[in-house]
Amino acid sequence: MGEAISSENYTPSQRTRYRQSLGADLEIFDAHLQSAEFENKGTIGLELELNLVDDNMQPALVNGQVLTHLDEEYQSEIGAFNVEMNHPPLSVEGDGLQKMHDGIASRLDQVRAAAKAAGAQVAMIGTLPTVTRELLEGPEWMTPENRYRALGNTIMETRGELIHIDVSDREYCRLDFVNIAPEATCTSMQLHLQVAPERFPAAWNASQAIAGIQVALAANSPLFLGRKVWHESRIPVFTQSIDTRTPELVNQGVRPRVWFGERWITSVFDLFEENVRYFSPLIAEHKEATDAPATHSSPTLHYLNLHNGTVWRWNRPIYAPGTEKAHLRVENRLLPAGPTVSDIIADSAFYYGMAKYLAMETRPVWSRLTFADAEANFQVGARAGMFARMTWPTLGKIDVATLVSEHLLPQARLGLEALDVDKHLIDRYLGIIGERARTRQNGAMWQLRTLDAIHPGGTVPDSPARREALASMLRLYLEHQATDEPVHTWTIGA
Repeated sequence: MGEAISSENYTPSQRTRYRQSLGADLEIFDAHLQSAEFENKGTIGLELELNLVDDNMQPALVNGQVLTHLDEEYQSEIGAFNVEMNHPPLSVEGDGLQKMHDGIASRLDQVRAAAKAAGAQVAMIGTLPTVTRELLEGPEWMTPENRYRALGNTIMETRGELIHIDVSDREYCRLDFVNIAPEATCTSMQLHLQVAPERFPAAWNASQAIAGIQVALAANSPLFLGRKVWHESRIPVFTQSIDTRTPELVNQGVRPRVWFGERWITSVFDLFEENVRYFSPLIAEHKEATDAPATHSSPTLHYLNLHNGTVWRWNRPIYAPGTEKAHLRVENRLLPAGPTVSDIIADSAFYYGMAKYLAMETRPVWSRLTFADAEANFQVGARAGMFARMTWPTLGKIDVATLVSEHLLPQARLGLEALDVDKHLIDRYLGIIGERARTRQNGAMWQLRTLDAIHPGGTVPDSPARREALASMLRLYLEHQATDEPVHTWTIGA
């Protein structure tokens, strides 16, 4: 979906032609996997989605203006109040985590300067709490590019009905939308891990196994349209906002396009084959150039890659062609943006350490944890955050903070040591995770507690008092964010 798209709609002939090309690409990919040599550098990388707000903490629809001041490392997102930052790949060994920290911080400063020139500020948060229903019901929210119009048009045509959002906890939100606008409220960070084909299944299975723990630790989206809902409300909102299924198709067991999956894998090919088997193409963009495998280069697989970009797995497989060798990577897509760069790198360290450790085990966790339990952990982690209870092999049901503090942090440390990460960086970033678990204060908890502290008597959703409190909370959030002190240290209500 990062490529330029020529049309907002596609004819039946174009879709039929695309389907044929997609099937051919899958066969080319299969042959390339079996015969070609792939990159095996184990590099890491990151994408970070950001919100733009005005002086009143309301969404600022100025991403086009902001991007004119930035280079190709920065891109638009579907929401006109969003931009995306891309950090180039690097090695995690040695001081790699520090290099990523410094790289994100310097790039964030560039976005802030560009935003200031456009009269805006940058908010690094999972869901911007000041987004209103009125904004999402108007035409201005979407970035005016064909790829976003095409995506929205195709999803709505396929679904044939209004988008229904139903996400509830302490408060509820049950609303219908005429387009996929709620998707624009979901801003995330995406961690990349490059692996060789033979090690991809272990890396992906490990990523799936710890997904619920990751999202519970890092939850930072407890307010959707100003309502107190799931601790990581991005998960259900994103799932529902681009769901192409009617209730009848849900009842028939048709798979959602935002998908956790349904089984452990034995090959990366399993995931791409499932994408083609279960999901109809959304963006039928044809490419004139032929794409046959060559002796000394890798096939581009335009159709397979474009289709892969419209199946939103929480851990997505990525195939990237190269002039000589292609590479594969896991794109870990489930974490929210923020709260600080320090928190982001701590979450990254935990993920890379755990993925490495679990992949090294002689009896891997996915041989002892059912896939259904892994998905249930993911859902409860998104709903309850630091107060979730999860299923884990040999431990049964266990509080996620206890699971992390007493069992997983030592494993993450061993994984980072196996990756040759500098010891002081392991201590620093896993120390942040440990303190977050001990205090049970992640971004979601700070937002909820601060909102209550600003207005102790409580407020009603959509009321002037609630909207004023949300803006005050977000202003405090940005002040803390600018210090880069991890969220577990932030004072409630100040």
